[in-house]
Amino acid sequence: MTPAARLQMAIEILEAMGATHQPLDRFLKQWFRSRRFAGSGDRRAIGEMVFQVQRSRARLAHRMGSDAPRALAIALVAGGDIDALFGGGYGPEPLSEAERAQLARAPDAMPDWMRGEYPAWLEGELKRAFGDRLMAEMIALQDRAPVDLRVNTLKAGRADVLAALKQEGFAAEATPWSPVGIRIPPGGGSAALAKSDLFARGTFEFQDEAAQIASLLAGARPGMAVLDLAAGAGGKALALAAAMENRGHILAFDDSAARLAPLAERAARAGATMIAMTDRHGGPAWGPENTPNGKFELVFLDAPCSGTGTWRRQPELRWRLTPERLAELNRIQDGLLDEAARHTAPGGLILYATCSVLPVENRDRVAAFLARQPGFVPADLAEHWHGRAPPGLSGDFRASPALTGTDGFFAAGLRRS
Repeated sequence: MTPAARLQMAIEILEAMGATHQPLDRFLKQWFRSRRFAGSGDRRAIGEMVFQVQRSRARLAHRMGSDAPRALAIALVAGGDIDALFGGGYGPEPLSEAERAQLARAPDAMPDWMRGEYPAWLEGELKRAFGDRLMAEMIALQDRAPVDLRVNTLKAGRADVLAALKQEGFAAEATPWSPVGIRIPPGGGSAALAKSDLFARGTFEFQDEAAQIASLLAGARPGMAVLDLAAGAGGKALALAAAMENRGHILAFDDSAARLAPLAERAARAGATMIAMTDRHGGPAWGPENTPNGKFELVFLDAPCSGTGTWRRQPELRWRLTPERLAELNRIQDGLLDEAARHTAPGGLILYATCSVLPVENRDRVAAFLARQPGFVPADLAEHWHGRAPPGLSGDFRASPALTGTDGFFAAGLRRS
């Protein structure tokens, strides 16, 4: 494909994205599956253009005075030989006089929300989260994220996996905080990791370092009875199983059988045999053999959230979030926390986590829970950490790209008296 044809396809993808809520990476895979004429180099170049538009959407729209896909594409490639790209044929139609005039116009000063690439309506909440660090954090959230791996200690040690990855040509390094983490930089051959024999043998899983830290902060020990509530595809259940040395009982629950389905294969690959799975409330999976009356010593709740902490990986999420959706998520989070309380044994711990940086999903939800549930008190998660503590760990744990070099993440402990 010519550069112009690639640009035209990027515009078509941006137009089609307006009618889907699929994650961008998944949508791109589906798009190219039905367009086999696009070679691997074409797919890579087109995908990068689409991702770059999502990372820079506010500034590009400011340049052109429009957030229409064509306008965003014009602003993206402005400064080069734009007439060669916008020349018709297999590429976009030639620039109009109005578009040329807009490009030639001196742009107005940008407000902070445009420079920071976040929705204007979210500015107050983000200032609550970061204060005078807001712009530094928002700029960090515009970068491409590395690929973090969690070494599966049921099968291997970090030093051995790290050495093997380097031997295979990956630019792998130990993560600075998680003792079981490995980091591959952006563009470091990460696409081949899922095809690696090391992955097939279950020696590692894909998991951001902040999520690894949260799993370790839960303090899971061999022999415990653990509930992974809202388990999704089971990444936290697998991390907890490794921390528990595959001894004890983990029940992974999710009300969507489709979300939970990948866990069976993942657990088999990891050698985690003590994980049970269910998408239903009640029944044998909930006790009484392992968990009398459905009560657990540890309930890990990685709650559905806005995903603001994952904007490096899913930049489209920042433009899909609405005030109404955020309020709906808060109701879901409150309901799940109350459900977690019902399943927590006396003296047990709820580990509440989100991949959000917003206080309204994090500390506000914890405060509201404690007001509703007088039988719980805050737990100091730092007590479960061994070694040099990561930044953001002080009672609860708050991570962000600029502070910890990870995705944005939150974790708090709630102890039943």
